[in-house]
Amino acid sequence: MNRTIITAVGKDTPGIIARISTFLDSKKVNILDISQTIVKGFFNMMMIVDAKNMDENFDEFVSQMKDISSELGIDIRCQREDIFDMMHRI
Repeated sequence: MNRTIITAVGKDTPGIIARISTFLDSKKVNILDISQTIVKGFFNMMMIVDAKNMDENFDEFVSQMKDISSELGIDIRCQREDIFDMMHRI
């Protein structure tokens, strides 16, 4: 399994999860878990996805997610699970 952590934060607008999920589906990326909250108009989401069937390399995937981030006006970040775990070990 090639697990990746995707986070999205920003002003809440309709269709954020739909846009990200549609993109992931087009890349053959499976959503394993998702959590999202809206607090005082601000959207916060965390996804754990399996990217083992993705045809592109990770850098291309991240670049395309940055385009979606700009399109939606929110901050979207992608990290491989092993890197995420190392950064949050302390």
